[in-house]
Amino acid sequence: MDGLAEAFQRFERVPIPLAGRRASAVAIVVSDDGEPGMWLTRRTPKLRAHPGQFALPGGRFDDGEDAVDAAVRELREELGIIVGRERCLGLLDDYATRSGYVITPVVLRCDDGQRPEPNPAEVAEVHRIPLGDLDVEPRYLTIPESDRPVIQLPLLGRLLHAPTAAVLFQFRELALHGRQTRVAELEQPVFAWR
Repeated sequence: MDGLAEAFQRFERVPIPLAGRRASAVAIVVSDDGEPGMWLTRRTPKLRAHPGQFALPGGRFDDGEDAVDAAVRELREELGIIVGRERCLGLLDDYATRSGYVITPVVLRCDDGQRPEPNPAEVAEVHRIPLGDLDVEPRYLTIPESDRPVIQLPLLGRLLHAPTAAVLFQFRELALHGRQTRVAELEQPVFAWR
């Protein structure tokens, strides 16, 4: 975990102006529990926005919040995991979505032993992903609707798509390889544009 903190000290984050989009944050929550890992959720099919998709805990900023505040609050609301601002290791690059958001990924360290208690109104499944499992090569597709490559990340026996796949790919590059890889130009599949 010390290596991750050092990687974030060297990381030069790239913010994106809102330009009419809404600010949101997602939490990448790292814990040790014998093997370093992080949590990934699958949204319930009942949600209005992006039902059934794999996602990191997160959502829009509330009034007066910054990215860290929003990520900490959303983590508590979705998974019952309580961490403070002081547990923030750093922020990754912003990622602008086709659905009108600018996502700021916030990397938080969680006390070992905390277990998620998912909110059934928002979370259908919770998966703990060992960090080593993120070290997979992404797939890139072309689509007629965009000149940008669509990223797919093979994980959990499925293919994850952007924005989650893009955020996790950048996290993997920094956390596992110490590389500052940019992902803003990686595209989402058309079904995620709404």
